[in-house]
Amino acid sequence: MHVTRRGMLIGGAAGGGLIVAWTLAPRSFPAPLSAGKGEAAFDAWLKIASDGVVTVAVPQLEMGQGITTLLPQIVAMELGADWRQVAVEPAPVSGAYPNVPLAERWAPLRRSPFAFLADDPGEWPDDWLARRWAEDARFTATADGTSLAAYELPCRNAAAGARAMLAMAAAERWGVPWEECDAQEGFVVHGRRRLSFAELALDAAGYAPPDPPPLRPMPPAEAPSEMGAEAPIFFPRLDLPSKVDGSYLFAGDVRLPDMAYAAIRHGPLDEARLAGFDKQHAAASPGLLNVVRGKRWIAAVATSWWAAERALDRLRPRFALTGAVDSLRIEEALEQAVTKGEAERIATRGAGDEEMGKPSFQARYDVAAALHATIETASVTARFQGGTLELWLASQAPEQARRAAAEALRIPERNVVLYPMPAGGSFDRRLEHDHAIEAALIAREAKRPVQLVWSRWQEALAGRPRTPVAAILSAKTAESGHIAAWRARLALPATAQEFGRRLFGNMTNWAAMEASAGEADPLAVEGADPPYAIENVAIDHVPARIGLPTGRLRGNAHGYTCFFTESFIDELAAEHRREPLSYRMEMLGHDLRLAQCLQRAAHLAQWGGGGNQSGQGLACHRIGEGRIAAIATASQGEGGVKVEKLSAAVDIGRIVNIDIARQQIEGGLVFGIGLALGCATDYDRGLPAAGRLAALDLPSLADCPTIEVDFIASEAEPADPGELGVAVAAPAIANALFSATGLRLRRLPLLSDGV
Repeated sequence: MHVTRRGMLIGGAAGGGLIVAWTLAPRSFPAPLSAGKGEAAFDAWLKIASDGVVTVAVPQLEMGQGITTLLPQIVAMELGADWRQVAVEPAPVSGAYPNVPLAERWAPLRRSPFAFLADDPGEWPDDWLARRWAEDARFTATADGTSLAAYELPCRNAAAGARAMLAMAAAERWGVPWEECDAQEGFVVHGRRRLSFAELALDAAGYAPPDPPPLRPMPPAEAPSEMGAEAPIFFPRLDLPSKVDGSYLFAGDVRLPDMAYAAIRHGPLDEARLAGFDKQHAAASPGLLNVVRGKRWIAAVATSWWAAERALDRLRPRFALTGAVDSLRIEEALEQAVTKGEAERIATRGAGDEEMGKPSFQARYDVAAALHATIETASVTARFQGGTLELWLASQAPEQARRAAAEALRIPERNVVLYPMPAGGSFDRRLEHDHAIEAALIAREAKRPVQLVWSRWQEALAGRPRTPVAAILSAKTAESGHIAAWRARLALPATAQEFGRRLFGNMTNWAAMEASAGEADPLAVEGADPPYAIENVAIDHVPARIGLPTGRLRGNAHGYTCFFTESFIDELAAEHRREPLSYRMEMLGHDLRLAQCLQRAAHLAQWGGGGNQSGQGLACHRIGEGRIAAIATASQGEGGVKVEKLSAAVDIGRIVNIDIARQQIEGGLVFGIGLALGCATDYDRGLPAAGRLAALDLPSLADCPTIEVDFIASEAEPADPGELGVAVAAPAIANALFSATGLRLRRLPLLSDGV
């Protein structure tokens, strides 16, 4: 066996032995795929059965974004498979599937002593440090749109190797060179001769894959069509039929023999402890089996979830509080920080703010804490038997969940088995694993399998919202409106650092907040550096202590930094009587892709200049290599804000599946509408004011506007579309409302001050 740098995974899989991965030395992992009767495993990524079915392993959480279609599509296109015979299965947690791009990106969050080396990867061979850690830590987390960057090439390599092995098996029968064979629609072909994958699979598994694998000259891609959303779908989603007929299983659908059901009550935020409960009063509750108490929560185990929930009502748990969270104190802390706090300089362009002097224009913006509002609340099934814990769990970071559960039960990590389940929406909520720890403890005490489901109220109470933020943006401008200097000063906690300490250090809320206090957090202000050609720019983070534990949410920092930037740009344009589109275009000579997005969006929406009470507003943004421009048409009436239309032009580089990309952009825009007009909550004595979906002012189907999405053909590397729509929706709507009413709204959610 010869190990190469290019082929990440090679050898051994068909025989069920070891998978070998390269860092600076070969690494061995148990083969993650188990081949059933009549199946052959090719590498860590695919199996081919004697009936021709190709099964693709997916090591990422399916949470609606379509990853269980994208990765199989990449394999199918490279392999030459028939899409009608492609299946998918969740991959087990394994070092064979390292998410190296995310490991690099999150190096500062995992407190790596070598994190600084990620800033200068040229000093190290390839991505050695991140790869080594990701393999050792079995890091397969699903986040930050890194799935394609992490797994497209490994999938192509595996498929190309399998295609070559199938060709070898066919060539042996035909007596021809295997290099002259090709694979198309589930057949290996040579001239007029053809053999199906079904006929060749078991023989092919006995051949060694070539090194390097013979990749097809063109990577998987679909071109934008003039038909737009009406264009034919060549690779329909694999999960769609089962979701339509209800047979698709989520974490809450798991059923085990002798399984009981648990409901839970958490203490108010933040450092609460269980002080007492009325056990005798609950003893007569129908169906109650057990009461399990944690230090800061209490759970009831019963024959049904509803019986457990009713038993908790009768238990009437009481909690003692230390420093309960209060919205007034949060606002005071942010006010103090943004106006007087000591700032940490995160990014500088040119001379920064050295020549700012007295700003020509300055504006204050605020963002309230935002809840995830997932349809599926936290759900997990746990069985603890014979010293082994089994978890049926939807997790974006499964290995970290396994480790946390093992630590809670004080058992070896090897004794925790996690069965990955899909999520009914996540929006980064399933990066947290509190419910896995709780379910493990409850199952141990109950001595039977237990399914724990958080109520909607508990999801609002114990979930970590996206952080509130206060920001002051300043600019030094000429009479023409030319921006000579720009400064963004953002006050918020080190929210990404807090999250990292919880995820990688298994810290409690308050321990993570205390350890992160005063730290600069570049990820917390990501996207604040404007995409425009401004010579002098300064981006500051003022670490604020607000007492509220915060977490990640779809769009993350871009969800508020784009709002600040694009609202401020619009204000500068109005201040200097400049047309908003041309004002932006003037500053985008260095980024023709973003400029093209603006022009295409203007054409889609029939942009009229944004004046004369047109109700049109625009915004554009850049996340990594992805670019988007959106124009909103909105109005304000007696019923509140009405978003009538959203037109978006998007450049996400090479598109693998244009239908899924469209779904992601449209879904992001609707999610962004929710953040623009709702999703927020206040806190009083540690309790959220909004505990139900109905209280969050989420857009209903009737509220959803007409959405037009136009993709720009590009040869750039693929960029994730999932966050782009989230970022631009709020500023586009805010700018549209200014156009319609003359009111400048500087707080999210919009109209939250009653204007």
